[in-house]
Amino acid sequence: MSHSDSNHDESERFPEGLYDRLATEELREVLGGENPNVRWEKVDPAELYDRVAAYYAHELAQTLSSFAGQAVTTADLSRLVQSLFAEKKLPLVPAKSLTQIGTKSVSRPETPLALSALLTGSSRSPSLRAQLVRELQSCDRADWLVSFIKFSGLRPLLDALREFTATPAELGPRLRIATTSYMGATDIRAIEELLKLPNTEVRVSYDTHRTRLHAKAYMFYRHTGFGSAYIGSANLSKHAIDEGLEWTAKISQAQLPYLWQQATATFESHWRDEVEFTRCTLDSVSEFHAALNAQRAQPDALPTFFDLRPYTFQKAILEDIADERSAGKDRHLVIAATGTGKTMIAAFDYRAFAKGGCNRRPSLLFLAHREEILKQACDSFRAVLRDGSFGEIKTGQTRLTQDKHVFCTVQSWRSQLGQLPANHFDYVVLDEAHHAKAQTYEEILDYLRPVSLLGLTATPERLDGGDIRARFAGTYTHELRLGDAIDGKLLVPFHYYGISDLPGLSLEDVQWRGTGYDQAQLTDRLCSDERAGWVLEQAKNYVAELQVMKAIAFCVSIKHANHMAAFAAERGIGAIALTSQTSREERIAAQRRLQTGELQLVCTVDLYNEGVDLPFVDAVLLLRPTESLTIFLQQIGRGLRTFDNKSHLTILDYIAPQHDRFNYADRFRAFSSNRSRRIDDQISAGMPYVPAGCFVQLERQASETVLANIGIAARRLKARRIQQELRALWEVEQRRPELTELLNALLCDTPDAIYRLVLPSMALDQATNREIELEPKQEMQLRKGLRRLLRIDDSHLLDQYRDFLNGKACDQQIIALVHSVLWGAGEKGLTLTGSK
Repeated sequence: MSHSDSNHDESERFPEGLYDRLATEELREVLGGENPNVRWEKVDPAELYDRVAAYYAHELAQTLSSFAGQAVTTADLSRLVQSLFAEKKLPLVPAKSLTQIGTKSVSRPETPLALSALLTGSSRSPSLRAQLVRELQSCDRADWLVSFIKFSGLRPLLDALREFTATPAELGPRLRIATTSYMGATDIRAIEELLKLPNTEVRVSYDTHRTRLHAKAYMFYRHTGFGSAYIGSANLSKHAIDEGLEWTAKISQAQLPYLWQQATATFESHWRDEVEFTRCTLDSVSEFHAALNAQRAQPDALPTFFDLRPYTFQKAILEDIADERSAGKDRHLVIAATGTGKTMIAAFDYRAFAKGGCNRRPSLLFLAHREEILKQACDSFRAVLRDGSFGEIKTGQTRLTQDKHVFCTVQSWRSQLGQLPANHFDYVVLDEAHHAKAQTYEEILDYLRPVSLLGLTATPERLDGGDIRARFAGTYTHELRLGDAIDGKLLVPFHYYGISDLPGLSLEDVQWRGTGYDQAQLTDRLCSDERAGWVLEQAKNYVAELQVMKAIAFCVSIKHANHMAAFAAERGIGAIALTSQTSREERIAAQRRLQTGELQLVCTVDLYNEGVDLPFVDAVLLLRPTESLTIFLQQIGRGLRTFDNKSHLTILDYIAPQHDRFNYADRFRAFSSNRSRRIDDQISAGMPYVPAGCFVQLERQASETVLANIGIAARRLKARRIQQELRALWEVEQRRPELTELLNALLCDTPDAIYRLVLPSMALDQATNREIELEPKQEMQLRKGLRRLLRIDDSHLLDQYRDFLNGKACDQQIIALVHSVLWGAGEKGLTLTGSK
């Protein structure tokens, strides 16, 4: 047989599919060298040692398996081991890995196929849900074994399962699922959805007293030999596949073949036991339903209590305020996610402030821009102080009976109470302080001179690009962002679905006025029966039952809210519109009806953006594009508060092509717990890094729309945005950010777009109120020079200049050349040392 024929036979051992095998000279020869159908990727240096160890363990196991049952000597073993280190079998350096054979682009799981891993459910670990979706997108068939299946756990995987099962397996069903009727925990709708899938078989164990099967395993087979098994405590429920207390071990077939064989063989033994497991079909699903009802029991309701002592996370915030106060600071800014009890923090701090001053209660001014916020705040202060008569609310034309403890709207203060002396109030609270850059708030802050000023906000950034931290000495006292609050179980997790909007609907040509869309044009575009019907039809795919949901739909205008509510009500959904035209009594009654289940949907405009406590809400429908990140987070925050038997918040975001000044990137950054990775890459990867228990899923068309929008925004950089990103990086990392970190944050592939606008070091100094060393003329010269330097591809010249910057001796002629590139040939103002 010729050498080429031998290679051809060898290559047949490598079917098309995903691999994760270190490159060796022998492997490259077998696969035909530079074959366009063969993909190689560089190995992450941080993984290299583990990868090499796994490679030799696999090779040794493969070699020894051929001698199974035979007697071998020490000399035999020595020769076997030496053969593994033959030159052609050594991993090539720099290390590369065979990742795929075939022309079709296939998504890969976040963890390497050749390595086992532990998924902890933390924000730094890929979620089990994200891993399962990626495995389905790239495996040949799958076996799942779980005690029970909840629709809320199946729904995030359903689209991937439909795509996976659309293609038949070579032999038998492509997807096999074994489950039980244990405790009646399985949702019958989940089983029905699975039974609708093609090339799928479901088997059920009804005798849970005898078998007591509690195993949870998800196995994915690949013809290439790089299968994966996920084994742990995770049933197919949203708690298990997305929340943080479940640990799951991922077993790599290539690295741990003995465990892989044990797991797959055990599944097979269960599957083939016809006494233990019975095949379930759509015709026999009623039998399963009856078994569930027989075991199902209603849990007792848990009582709730109102605790007048601060929680642990609130204590940390209060201690930071106290420390600043002790150091002589009189302005404090607390950034805390919507739903974490910012008003209670103010009440507790006021109580501490009163105890630290004198025997009398200090005068208080609590400012907000809505009456509902003031009422809730006044109730909170009264509860904490145990004084039912504390404080008085001032709105509109109401007259005050005292001016010592006042809860007042911003509008009333500006028009009437501004006549009081600037130092009249000892303690001032500015709620939703992100408004502080607006003109009205600026005037108030300029006028007031309290002993202590406390600002409360969920997001310090404003739509106009301003940042309220400048009003609080350029910094904040304490920050508790959305991800931190969810990881700490202070808020429920969210399940975000990015849904493609009505086919043919585009907002690209809607006029943009100032900082947002023209509201009239936007209303005309979104207010139609066809679009309303699409909204409800899509909601059915993501909400278990529309008739039992407690949802808020955020609309663009009063006309839009009225239309959406009427359309839903005509189709049997309890719906109502709440707008600025609705009386306070009607709003309160609607909230009560929504909580009791009489209503399922409240369509609103702005009313519930902030300050209103609706913890029972379990779904939010975003029926309009929200330009402001602050408002977006406030809207979803309406449903993030914890409530009895509430496991998560469902967010339905209807995504259409947007005007090129609209930017989706910020909202997905707010969801992500990984700031070091570009947000467009994370979206493409299925947003694997989100707070524990959460997930973000975009339909394919919606994902393409979002990525296209982010690409447009990235090309429209502005100097103010660069400053904002630099400041954010500086605050997170507590150091000057590197250029690569800024590039990732701005989604830039090259610094040229940045240098065209600013010099990053100067922009950071401006953002953090530091002294700036360069004159404006020099800064402009250096920006132009850096852009010229980017075009140089002479590696020797660049290495010499890098050595010069690091203090090494260098060729002065080369340095002079680089100096002229940076500053211009005619520039005489700076020496080489000065330009360094």
